[in-house]
Amino acid sequence: MRKLLLIAIPMVVIACSKPNDSVSKPAATSAPATPSMTSTPAPAPATTGAQAVLGATAGNKAEGTLSIALESDGLRIRGDLSGLDPASEHGFHVHENGDCSAPDASSAGGHFNPQGKQHGKPGSDQHHAGDMFNIMADAQGLAKVDSLVTGVVLGGGGDIDVLGKAIVLHKKADDYMTQPSGDSGDRIACGVIR
Repeated sequence: MRKLLLIAIPMVVIACSKPNDSVSKPAATSAPATPSMTSTPAPAPATTGAQAVLGATAGNKAEGTLSIALESDGLRIRGDLSGLDPASEHGFHVHENGDCSAPDASSAGGHFNPQGKQHGKPGSDQHHAGDMFNIMADAQGLAKVDSLVTGVVLGGGGDIDVLGKAIVLHKKADDYMTQPSGDSGDRIACGVIR
């Protein structure tokens, strides 16, 4: 009998420790709402630096690496380009698409122009956000790039963000007047800002 009691007591304890569904439970506190999976994602944070590696288009030799850095008055683009004609001048622009896959870089689209302005000289009232000053090559066909682009940002995903856009180097100088691209000729190098 004693053995039966020793076995029965733990069974009663176990049975009594099971929760009773009929006992009222305290009301759950509501947790803060979480955004649904279909909500608009937050914009990407702006960045302070990027790079564009320019490769030659079909039949050309121009190439180089450019660094893009955020400064207080705009984006500074610096670097070296090679494979240019000696003592030549070239149009240089940010283009609307980050795609250099076409042999002639036509996949980069037109100049980056989120405000819908006319093409013009940088710093004037009418110019594309992607318009920059021409690049000059030396007697060996090398060019030192040091350009400032104002009115744009690097990252964040807004209308004036150039991250993911292309930088294009043209065969001829930009005249800053002819619409829509300054009569700067063929695209001889292209690289995406990453």
